[in-house]
Amino acid sequence: MKLYISPGACSLASNIALHEAGIPFELAKVDKRTKRVGGVDFLTINPKGYVPALQLDDGQVLTENVVVLQYIADLNPAAKLAPPAGTMERYRLQEWLSFINSEVHKAFSPLFSAEATEETKTYSRNYLTKRLAYLEGALGDRTYLTGDQFTVADAYLFTVLGWGVHVAVDIGPKLKSYVDRVRARPKVIEAMTAEGLIKK
Repeated sequence: MKLYISPGACSLASNIALHEAGIPFELAKVDKRTKRVGGVDFLTINPKGYVPALQLDDGQVLTENVVVLQYIADLNPAAKLAPPAGTMERYRLQEWLSFINSEVHKAFSPLFSAEATEETKTYSRNYLTKRLAYLEGALGDRTYLTGDQFTVADAYLFTVLGWGVHVAVDIGPKLKSYVDRVRARPKVIEAMTAEGLIKK
């Protein structure tokens, strides 16, 4: 398999998941400016133009982080990156993935945009403050989002919370501790090193 990423983008979550699952794959870095990877136009791989894109062994390409993460988790159930399909625990995981995707990830987007007005960026920061307060309360004293087990939702949340330092969003002490906990995982370190986010 081949995972198409942009270093530090939301595709880091899928990179972490593949490392945690122990699944061999090739990492392909997409140039965000030119939309090229190697000598290839990335739009021929994913016409949506964004990462992650996971090219399977049979040539099919999966896109959308929430889907890619669950697919990876299901490739190696023994890694326990997602509860079994059909269980209430799986639906709770999907609930978290949906929340992170629509309420946290997308709220960060305008803060990285040169086209967004200051008014839009202020709105995004205020919106994020409310969502992060909810997250802090929901996390409580748990190690990870669903309890003691690291899941693909943690890979995704860790990734988007990491953006806060780049756009002056304070995620608060409890979520900072959570981020530090996830960052210390050996497979997370491997994934970040592969993207050049941690220097050897």
